[in-house]
Order: sequence, then structure tokens, then C-alpha cells
Amino acid sequence: MIFELYKKEGQTPLEAMEEFRKENLEYKDQKMTYAGRLDPMAEGVLLILTGDDCKEKQKYLGLNKEYEFEILWGFQTDTYDILGIPTWTSDVQVAQHSNILKNVGMLGEMKGKFVQKYPPYSSMTVNGKQLFQWAREGRLGEIKIPEQEVEVFSTELLGERYLSREELMENILKRIDKVKGDFRQEEIKKKWSDILSELDTEPLISKVKIKCSGGTYIRGIANDLGGIVFSLKRTKIYK
Repeated sequence: MIFELYKKEGQTPLEAMEEFRKENLEYKDQKMTYAGRLDPMAEGVLLILTGDDCKEKQKYLGLNKEYEFEILWGFQTDTYDILGIPTWTSDVQVAQHSNILKNVGMLGEMKGKFVQKYPPYSSMTVNGKQLFQWAREGRLGEIKIPEQEVEVFSTELLGERYLSREELMENILKRIDKVKGDFRQEEIKKKWSDILSELDTEPLISKVKIKCSGGTYIRGIANDLGGIVFSLKRTKIYK
């Protein structure tokens, strides 16, 4: 059997799946897996396979997907989203990126096939160890980060907004607190608090809709554009 469930922000896919098991006891003892990972800070549609359909997982990983995501300009993190160690770039870059994303032609250039590196903080396995483990150990220089071909079919700029320093800090810290397990939360929250306490401008956030091939990392796209993912929602899986 194949069905969709909604993963909440702060959950891992496994936590979302186990929550579903507890609420639907008829699936308590069934073999179950998910096809298409969502990061802890992402929310949205998660494809669940049960029984014999678990054997077909690879087939479902490649399904095209649609997302709505927000890019926070002027910052970089080692995870390419807010659940990472932040650094502040400059308000000049914020203004530049605002002009870039307002240009429909720039969004149009994102369409098509291209080679994308896996983010350092991802579950891709290299030499028997997941990339995020290499990153945490500070040993990324010892390996070659793998790449894959992905495709963007369409993009649309949905809007822009600004947040004050206080709003941004409250938003980020509250959302990081939703995450369980060891994701360096305390270290990350301290870094965000330190960097935002010195912020003297209102950062820009742009909202984008994108349809892309399975396996595309939205965090990677945001990083390539010069920002980080502020929020991410998977809105559709094309079956």
C-alpha cells in the first residue's frame, strides 16, 4: 500500500512515520518505509510505503516534486538552512539578491538540468559513512562530495517580506526548539543569538515555488543563489 502523510516541521521522517503507527494501530506491525527524505526543518508531503511496496522504494525516490520555500538573504550556514552554524554576509548582498529574484528572467534561468553537489549535511553515504558525519568530524577534505544530475521544471516568485531582528531571532529559536535528537541545537541557537544581536538591518526573505526532479536539494539551490532556506514545504509528489 502507498499513501501520503504530512510531516510536521521539527520531525524527522522516521518520527513522522512512528507517530502515524501509534495513531493507526492497524499498521502497528506492518513493514513500513518512506520514499523521499525531508529534513527536520522541512514540512509537507511524505510518501509512505507498506508491505510488499517497500521493495519498490527506489522507483518512488525519483518522482518529481513541488515545493514552496523561503530564502533568507544575507546569511550562510553549514547546513544551508536555519539548523546550522550561521555567518552574516552583508546588507549589500541582501539588496543585490532582492533585485536578482525580482527579475523573472533570473528565475527562468534556473530551469533545466544541472549537476548538483550533495549538501555536506545530508544522509548521502561516502566510504561507509554519511556526509553529515564527515562534516561533524571536520573531515570533508578527505573525501570527494558526490554529485547528481537534477532538473528544475518551473519556478515562480511568490512574494517577499522583511523581518526585524527581534522577529527573526524569536522565529528561528522557537522553530529550532521543535527538533529532537542531537542536531547541535544549543550551539546553533547560541550562534544565531550572537550574530542577530549585532544585526542593524531587516533581512529580506523571498518566497519561491519550484517544481523539480526527485533528489533535488532545495537547500543546495538556496545556497547557490547566495542565501539559506528559511522555511521549506513539500506541497506535492507527482505519482
